[in-house]
Amino acid sequence: MRSNSHLSQQLKEQLDKIEPGEDYTGTLPKIYSSSGRTYFVKEGTAGEKEQYAGEAEALKDMEEAAPGLAPHLYAFSTFDDGKPFWIGEYKNIGPLNATAAKVLAKRLATELHQMKSTKGFGYPVPTHCGPTRFENGWYETWENCYSAMYGTLLSRLRETGKYDSLCSTGDKIIERVLPKLLGPLVIQPVLLHGDLWSGNAGVDGNTGEPVIFDPAAFFGHNEADLAIARIFGGFPQSFFDTYFKHNPKSDPQHQFNLRAELYESFHYLNHAVIFGGGGYAMQAEKKMRGLIEAEGEGKMGPVEEKEKAPVFD
Repeated sequence: MRSNSHLSQQLKEQLDKIEPGEDYTGTLPKIYSSSGRTYFVKEGTAGEKEQYAGEAEALKDMEEAAPGLAPHLYAFSTFDDGKPFWIGEYKNIGPLNATAAKVLAKRLATELHQMKSTKGFGYPVPTHCGPTRFENGWYETWENCYSAMYGTLLSRLRETGKYDSLCSTGDKIIERVLPKLLGPLVIQPVLLHGDLWSGNAGVDGNTGEPVIFDPAAFFGHNEADLAIARIFGGFPQSFFDTYFKHNPKSDPQHQFNLRAELYESFHYLNHAVIFGGGGYAMQAEKKMRGLIEAEGEGKMGPVEEKEKAPVFD
């Protein structure tokens, strides 16, 4: 007679839907099935239900865009006490190596970042980059989408009452830099991981293939997905070289470094929100001031009317 009494009723029900008739051993987060399959069960607090729902949605989209690149999601539900959980594929993940990094770069360029939205820039549900919540929704332009996301970070920093100068500089980025740097781009909204640093990427110990996880997904400019990888390291130069070999930099290419500075400033701002100022706030302000200086020197060019690409085809 089967006995899975150590598992909650909700978890047993979900596991039985995945593999009817099996027995399970182990404790959260690692559950073993009598079939030989191993599951990873991620459990949150009641207040994290929305965050888990967003992550579950992101994992499903990533599976569709690049099968096997992220752990497969089997189920998302809640316990009786309101705590969210999802059941995913267990992977024995080790640090990203140079060989896997090149494979990852190609898969991002040719698979994940080729999945286009038919609704615009943004995402259908809120997602979280770390603990930072982004409302998302849909925007017709990348400029408007990124302005909303950037503004979310500035609002969070303003709430602390500590970052008047930083936030004032951030306002100038939204008002002066984004229209000239992002407005002229002719791009389509593609699926992004959203938080692709070395702590969210690795190698499957069984296959040697790259794996990415803990997404903060949305549909945006592909170049934005590479920013945090540059900030914290862990990705060799061959990763970036391979990526742009398969997915060239957006036009105007001579403004790539300016866009990179902008996208990096976003993650420095988010880390200031999460961890509280210090070096992160200083790095964010340094990059933002550099962008404002470049705009003042005319390095971004005037905002011009242009023919838009068919973003929702």
